[in-house]
Amino acid sequence: MEIINKSNLKYSSQLEGGSGGERVAPNSLRGIDAHQHFWKYDAIKHSWIDDEMAGIRKDFLPQHLLPILLNNGIAGCVAVQADQTEAETNFLLSLASENEFIKGVVGWVDLRADNIQQRLEYYSQFKPLKGFRHILQGEDPSFMLQASFLNGIAQLTKHKYTYDILIYPKHLESVLHLVQQFPDQPFIVDHLAKPYIKAGLIDDWEKGMMALAKQPNVYCKVSGMVTEADYKQWKSTDFTPYVDVVVAAFGMDRLLFGSDWPVCEVAASYQQMMGIVYNYFSNFSQLEQEKFYRLNALKFYNL
Repeated sequence: MEIINKSNLKYSSQLEGGSGGERVAPNSLRGIDAHQHFWKYDAIKHSWIDDEMAGIRKDFLPQHLLPILLNNGIAGCVAVQADQTEAETNFLLSLASENEFIKGVVGWVDLRADNIQQRLEYYSQFKPLKGFRHILQGEDPSFMLQASFLNGIAQLTKHKYTYDILIYPKHLESVLHLVQQFPDQPFIVDHLAKPYIKAGLIDDWEKGMMALAKQPNVYCKVSGMVTEADYKQWKSTDFTPYVDVVVAAFGMDRLLFGSDWPVCEVAASYQQMMGIVYNYFSNFSQLEQEKFYRLNALKFYNL
């Protein structure tokens, strides 16, 4: 399978916030977007969408995403929870049942619940459900190390579910302690653990990511970068040092492409966002690109 054909894949060289990113869809890129969201906008449920992000205060559903994916040579996606309720999990599973291009779902369940085993047994009937996520970025770093949460992770391992790690750099030390306790649990870090790209801070984050990557069961999504930069003034070169770090840390066998659509649209169009990663990885080998855009997602999420 050919992933990148440079003769029919083109981006503007002026990739920066608010401009550029014109794209001609490739004929042969059949990638997997390993991280995106759907929602029917609700001001209370989605209160995390603040005034700076007002442009995404509206519905984002499969009919809105599919043409974007096709125009960018993406064959399928993994839909990730944006609300911490089982209703959210059920909503995404309903969408997946109606839309073949949604290849997997990362849902939410209360991992600290006394009946977590029963809830996971219930959800085992839904094949598109690949894993779960708790929004740890909103919790104290100690949250993930409490006994009830650790029990929830242990139950995920028993039921062969993945776990998406959504954190800030301040959580990296605790995450390392977490994953070291579960060497057989597949973990994946969302959005490079949200480094402080706008501020240009890298050293402490780099140390944390390098330590975390030594755990062979931990993967990383190259996603969500544009919303950690200056929404209006970012340049493609802003992201290079951070992608350099995760490539060195995780290698090309444990990195996945993700868009974080529609959240990315606060700072960049899907085309601009994809242009950043395309331009970075365009000189990598054909096999390395194939792993990044497709094969690693198929393997990690068992799509």
